[in-house]
Amino acid sequence: MPVNTDHTHFEAEKLPKRPCALLWDESFLWGLMAWRALKEAGLPFDLLRAEDIRRGALSRYRMIFVPGGWASNKINALGDQGMEEIRRFVAGGGHYLGICGGAGMATENGLALLPIKRKPPRERVPSFSGPIRLSCAGHAMWHEIDTPIFFVWWPSQFHQVEDPSIKVLARYEEAQADAFSADINVADGGIVGWSELEQRYGILLDPSRLRGEPAVLEGRFGRGRVILSLVHFDTPGDRNGAAVLRNLWGTPSSCRPSDPLMGVKYEPGRSFKGVPKNILDSVDEIHTAITGLIATGVRNFLWYWRNPLLLQWRRGVRGLEYSTLAAMIGEIRRRLNNPGASGPDGRPALPEAVDPSRWEEELKEIRGQLTPFCEKAKRLLIQERLYMTNASLSPVECSDTEISRLRHELFASAMSHGGHFKRLIDPMDRLLYDLIKDE
Repeated sequence: MPVNTDHTHFEAEKLPKRPCALLWDESFLWGLMAWRALKEAGLPFDLLRAEDIRRGALSRYRMIFVPGGWASNKINALGDQGMEEIRRFVAGGGHYLGICGGAGMATENGLALLPIKRKPPRERVPSFSGPIRLSCAGHAMWHEIDTPIFFVWWPSQFHQVEDPSIKVLARYEEAQADAFSADINVADGGIVGWSELEQRYGILLDPSRLRGEPAVLEGRFGRGRVILSLVHFDTPGDRNGAAVLRNLWGTPSSCRPSDPLMGVKYEPGRSFKGVPKNILDSVDEIHTAITGLIATGVRNFLWYWRNPLLLQWRRGVRGLEYSTLAAMIGEIRRRLNNPGASGPDGRPALPEAVDPSRWEEELKEIRGQLTPFCEKAKRLLIQERLYMTNASLSPVECSDTEISRLRHELFASAMSHGGHFKRLIDPMDRLLYDLIKDE
């Protein structure tokens, strides 16, 4: 039966009919991850852009779900008007679910939906990733969760909660043996000793520092409910995460989608048109170039695929950006070539609303950006690999002038997405949004 407690069940009779809006802007890999996870869980939602929110589109929804990604970039995309629309929506009785970057966006320095702050980077364990056990407070979102092990991916950390109006729904407990802190496996770190490793890396690494830290929070903003999670319940393939999402949607956790997510299946009533061959060829060309870039990192022992969306990379390398490029062009290519994504005649198809001439322009822009990006990125990866033979490498600063120059050109100076990478990923993001927005 659906969860029905006054903790989490949304009062549907008092709210609009559409269950959830997923904010797409500035999410990239994390937006794709959330999209897949919600599809796998069989949950209804719509993708929304910041411009839709500024036009008042939230009035049609019960909840807004803001996935991971850099909170500052999301705030810039929304602008003052978009942020005010979200505040008005929640204050009026809508609900806010923020995961990782989406949680950070709702803290005091962002939307200020809850009076909570994030710890400064120097006080965090900044590079933890993988499965971790939680201790969970009594709440309907944990219905049918027998073993509360979930995934986190390089989370921020909240300050300890002192405001009695905020409930801590979960705290971190022990990291699992196959998790990582930076590029160190948790089991291996325990053998070497975390104190020694922290001195060598110059950052906090010991996963035991996370124990007891708040991971999931709940509070009120006006008449709306706010849930902020540093835990990625939207990790594709995670049964526990899918169960939590179904509980939050008010859907029975015992429900399962009838088929695994294998692409967009043709639905009678939806209009499709054939994909021009030059578009298919361009997508294949981009995919081949990015696959070659990923192979450069593999053969230089800089990373390997940890799961279908995320690389596990050595500390000092900007692995998230490379993961994002590979995952997003891979998804676009699958959408166009998977038989499940075909039109009624069985041929690769585009949604009728997509303008092929605009796609041709977007792909031309991507191809123009991609060649110099890949050339510089391959050179950077090899230089970073060689630098690591004599010294440890930070992802932010490096005494090698060539490495620093290439990094600045490719990614700009901050860890948030910028530089050549941002000019490359933005049009790719628009193409993927075109393919999946109406599913």
